[in-house]
Amino acid sequence: MTKREAVIVGVADLPLKDGKVLAPMSVLQAQALVARDALKDAGIAMHEVDGLLTAGMWGLPGPGQLPTVTLSEYLGITPRFVDGTNIGGSAFEAHVAHAATAIEAGRCEVALITYGSLQKSEMSRNLAGRPAVLTMQYETPWGMPTPVGGYAMAAKRHMHEYGTTSEQLAEIAVATRKWAALNPAATMREPLSIEDVLQSTMISDPLHLLDICLVTDGGGAVVMTTAEHAKALGRKPVFVRGYGESHTHWTIAAMPDLARLTAAEVAGRDAFAMAGIRHDAIDVVEVYDSFTITVLLTLEALGFCKRGEGGAFVANQRTAPGGVFPLNTNGGGLSYAHPGMYGIFLLIEAVRQLRGECGPRQIQDAVTALVHGTGGTLSSGATCILSTR
Repeated sequence: MTKREAVIVGVADLPLKDGKVLAPMSVLQAQALVARDALKDAGIAMHEVDGLLTAGMWGLPGPGQLPTVTLSEYLGITPRFVDGTNIGGSAFEAHVAHAATAIEAGRCEVALITYGSLQKSEMSRNLAGRPAVLTMQYETPWGMPTPVGGYAMAAKRHMHEYGTTSEQLAEIAVATRKWAALNPAATMREPLSIEDVLQSTMISDPLHLLDICLVTDGGGAVVMTTAEHAKALGRKPVFVRGYGESHTHWTIAAMPDLARLTAAEVAGRDAFAMAGIRHDAIDVVEVYDSFTITVLLTLEALGFCKRGEGGAFVANQRTAPGGVFPLNTNGGGLSYAHPGMYGIFLLIEAVRQLRGECGPRQIQDAVTALVHGTGGTLSSGATCILSTR
């Protein structure tokens, strides 16, 4: 029997202006629009979708809050494979893995992954009201700013253990802004310097305002099917060569090691082992950048540099356009957009890079991409390795 290979065959994201959707809409409408556009990109009709995967703060437990059920009704589809896994910003990399296993096992033929958020338009962020359950009881009552306080603690610990500096963290923000300047869809495109980052308002020591992701609306969708189906459609497939996922804690008080991203270590190790490739085979990297420290910890955890060497690794604009390590090429959550759970946009940018659709920010001859999402307060991680062959 011929092996069924899962591929990504369509992607789409929601156009924004000043970080907001172009017209008033609901979260369901936002997801319907990107689902329509991603399916058009794939050359597949909505009625062919028989796998649905979604996550978002709109789908928190409560009356009427059944994300896949609600969305499938809205889209008018009857999926036979569903997944509402929500592990924060890394959920969508996990969804790609779950959809791949479902497609390869014959549990569905066309899987649609969606996300939508209107947090800027609605001027809300549900995470600010995290209940004092489990270890959160040791943080919420005492005024721990969420989630920035936890990330600041991790940054401070990394600085203490390895001598990492605020200037090194600022290198990440500046490099990412340079990529955003090449992306007409990015929210923030004006020039940025290391000094600008260091002089921006201190939000939670040692993290400044410009070390922190944007707050925007946004929507994204990814369509997956079999390689055979993609060939019949005449679409260029992006193969899912490896994946992994893990999570370690809910609150920062329970993080095993503040200076070590264990979930990313596990997810990355499994993804590389499944893909059967080495780090030097990766042409472009897209990792979650909720905060500059997230990027530095992730690069170390994934093995692109040793523990404690992340600051030196990103120095001298190594990850900027023209640098030897292309990273977060659409401008990332720091400058492109960040609608609460950013992981799906990492996948969308990676697919576009591999298909050669990124204009002035295109990485020449990109064949293989690594995507890594982070969720919660450095809580979860999921890695996907994608390739055009």
